[in-house]
Amino acid sequence: MNTADVVRAVLASTLQAGDRAATWTNDTRLLGAIPELDSMAVVTVLTELEEQLGIDVPDDEISAETFETFGALVAFVESKREG
Repeated sequence: MNTADVVRAVLASTLQAGDRAATWTNDTRLLGAIPELDSMAVVTVLTELEEQLGIDVPDDEISAETFETFGALVAFVESKREG
């Protein structure tokens, strides 16, 4: 599975988005556009991504921009996988 697929699966599961997640593109807005994506969901998504991908996401690296769009989140996770 590539990074985008993993991020999509984690978001779909955490947000109970079902088939909606399959239509998300890099430009799909997340934070503020998906009501289920609240602060608790953000923590759950990050924890799950850390566990599934073996990455570490320090709290001080998370900002609203990280979750602004699906593409922004994927790019952030990819940067953590490379680093």
